[in-house]
Amino acid sequence: MTAREVLAGTTGPAVAEKPVVGRGTQLLAHGGLILFSLLATLPTLLIIMNSFKDRLSIFSHPFALPTPSTFTLEGYQTVATSANFALFFLNSLTVTVGSLLLIVLTSSMAAFALSEYRFRLNTLTGLYLSIGIMVPIRLGTVGILNLMVDLHLVNTLWALILVYTAQGIPLAVFVLTSFMRGVPRDLKEAARIDGASEYRIYGLILPLVRPALGAVTAISMIPIWNDLWFPLILAPGEKTKTVVLGASAFLGQFVNDYNAVLAALTLAIVPVVLLYVIFSRQLVSGITGGALK
Repeated sequence: MTAREVLAGTTGPAVAEKPVVGRGTQLLAHGGLILFSLLATLPTLLIIMNSFKDRLSIFSHPFALPTPSTFTLEGYQTVATSANFALFFLNSLTVTVGSLLLIVLTSSMAAFALSEYRFRLNTLTGLYLSIGIMVPIRLGTVGILNLMVDLHLVNTLWALILVYTAQGIPLAVFVLTSFMRGVPRDLKEAARIDGASEYRIYGLILPLVRPALGAVTAISMIPIWNDLWFPLILAPGEKTKTVVLGASAFLGQFVNDYNAVLAALTLAIVPVVLLYVIFSRQLVSGITGGALK
């Protein structure tokens, strides 16, 4: 008996080969994804393109790109002279960045405690935070408004930052806890043996769960930037308007000026799209990492 025959006879039961996906199936899947992407992005692209065209071209050739004869900045000039969009952008950026920083900081600390320490109310605390994912925060609008009035925070950006932080913490804790539990315990025990404090160990774990932090940031960012409900109720003042609230008020005044309407929509949409593109890689890696766990 040859060596090849011996190896063939002693390797145990044959391992079933994985089915190979046909090239036609792959092309069909990619074609479907491309079609879905086009359907999702086409409205945004149409808004941006038409914001740079004159009114006649918007209605006569809505799918055409701007040309030297149809290109105009009339809508953006109207926006610049009729609304303080620079202040609105600054307010939205302040609220979004401040909320994300507080969400990441507080939720990562809470997730570290839930994943690392075993105490009597550990599971109950996790379930309590999970309820925050299922119950919309808008149900407590009246109570939140009364609280902000008592704290004298109405028409301040802090009111929005605190509300959005409370809104984003439950989901962030849920995601980060699962990732932190996947960090090898030997690494943390080795750090404790070397004399590292719990805060030092917490700081060492954060780079290891960076995909989860990116996913939490991307998931929490869009609802904060696009929200109209709480800015309208808690901060409707001219100095505290966010870009979405400012754009809504602007659209109500210039509803028939389509160049100005499309320009205002473009200014409200483009920043969050760019931010999402920046964090999209972290979002995908965080989701796939959680699935693999």
